[in-house]
Amino acid sequence: MIDTRTLDYDYDEEKLGFPEPPKAEERRLDVWEKISLSLVGLGVLIFIVLLFNTPLRGTWLGFILAFAPIVFGGVLYFWLSYKNTVPGIKNDGSFYRSISSRGSLGWIAGVLMTGFYIVLYWWPQYLEGGIKLLDPYSYAISGAPATRWFLYGFIYTLAVLVFGIRMLMRYRGNPYQQIRTLSVMFFQLGFAFIIPNVLKLFNQPEFYFSYFWPLKYDYLFPGTVSYLASSPGGLGVFFIFWGLVMSFVAVPVLTYFFGKRWYCSWVCGCGGLAETFGDPWRQLSDKSVKAWRIERWMIHSVLVLIVIVTAALWINSLTQGKVLGEFSGGAAKWYGFFIGAIFSGVVGVGFYPLMGSRVWCRFGCPLAATLGIFQRYFSRFRITTNGGQCMSCGNCSTYCEMGIDVRSYAQKGLNIIRASCVGCGVCSAVCPSGVLKLEGGSFKDRYKGADNPVQAFIDSIKHVP
Repeated sequence: MIDTRTLDYDYDEEKLGFPEPPKAEERRLDVWEKISLSLVGLGVLIFIVLLFNTPLRGTWLGFILAFAPIVFGGVLYFWLSYKNTVPGIKNDGSFYRSISSRGSLGWIAGVLMTGFYIVLYWWPQYLEGGIKLLDPYSYAISGAPATRWFLYGFIYTLAVLVFGIRMLMRYRGNPYQQIRTLSVMFFQLGFAFIIPNVLKLFNQPEFYFSYFWPLKYDYLFPGTVSYLASSPGGLGVFFIFWGLVMSFVAVPVLTYFFGKRWYCSWVCGCGGLAETFGDPWRQLSDKSVKAWRIERWMIHSVLVLIVIVTAALWINSLTQGKVLGEFSGGAAKWYGFFIGAIFSGVVGVGFYPLMGSRVWCRFGCPLAATLGIFQRYFSRFRITTNGGQCMSCGNCSTYCEMGIDVRSYAQKGLNIIRASCVGCGVCSAVCPSGVLKLEGGSFKDRYKGADNPVQAFIDSIKHVP
């Protein structure tokens, strides 16, 4: 029986149209949430004060006073914000909030983050106070005073851990997202921050086990290989072996079984920051065909470029400079400045509030390009779709941080095997109908021509639009 209120409803949509829905009422913060935010504000204030040459700068007390309130207040706020809500992903207000919809606050955030990276790379003397503040911690784990890169790594790791708590609370109804978030937190803290610094404490090379060529582009440069090979104790030889195995064996093998998600969404620090700190901006990625075309050209151009630079350096090294002269060294410096610093650092993170959380991963990362080629043509991983259940709500496309129009695949009942897909699983998590599933099977049924993937790959190169 139909409710009488439904029968009595009189609304002529052809005449009156469909107006913008009313804005949801803003949720008011309770007392403890206000206290937690006050703690964050207090920590920021203390940090600013300690930037100047105060007696507490460079002491454990100063370090604790500056960062403990920020960390504790941030974690407490995220826990309080979600603990009394029903588990489930809620994106209410994402396109109303200035910070998450390219509003004035979003632009301010983008300018501040970009500005921080610019100062860090080219004018680190203005960050001397912040660097000095970390001296006690740096001495404890590396045996040396803090540097600008220690400051960078510390803030980066702190952001992944604190906003990782937000992800754990926000996606607490989804085991896949929980485990994935814990994984990136673990690898960033241990493999990308603590271990490299502890190695310096024992007079060993600073080596990042969770990064390898071509993302960590200099790990296979002749100069780096020679430096590692000559390190005391022979540990550097193991680093070289690790880099070679991970770059040329682990990439194809693990991508065959799990797709590029094993790295991009579970291990990589760039992806870890995007998935935690960058999560509020994931919906800003451009889903247009034009953006997709630009993405393919840019990311594969960077891959080709770093292969050429690495090869040129080895040719120059083996011929003692008789073939290429100073060209290879100049090319390596050019790549390090424009790609390694400006693109991956300044643009890759600073543009989160303007272009979404995976700018570098989508348009520039050469390792993502390599993983993507294997995933597209030689992997078992795919996201299967059930077009008959799709209600065309568009949540999947909206919250795909890689700019994939997931809905168009779902409506056609096609497997999603895009090279850019990082397997984060958020499209599946936000789908109200259970249309999307992350799966692995025989790669021969993934796409037309999969029985001859090498030929399919060659054909795709010939027909790039």
